[in-house]
Amino acid sequence: MFAVIDLGQPDGFRVDEHGNIFTSSQDSVQVYAPDGTKLGKILIPETSTNVTFGGKERDRLFITAGHSLYAIGLNTRGVQL
Repeated sequence: MFAVIDLGQPDGFRVDEHGNIFTSSQDSVQVYAPDGTKLGKILIPETSTNVTFGGKERDRLFITAGHSLYAIGLNTRGVQL
């Protein structure tokens, strides 16, 4: 088992340049280190359904939710192949 997503419903996830995983959940986007350690949460007022990195430097996290689209600037960049 890699990680337990509290307030579950994980669906979409993406990886940043350090191997950290950003995954959707019922109350937030949860962030995990490559070893499965929870680094934190980005709280969202709705259930998040998917995430992706974007912007010119891929340092903006776009978050889809029930009826909204959120975006937050980060101090890391997403890995896009």
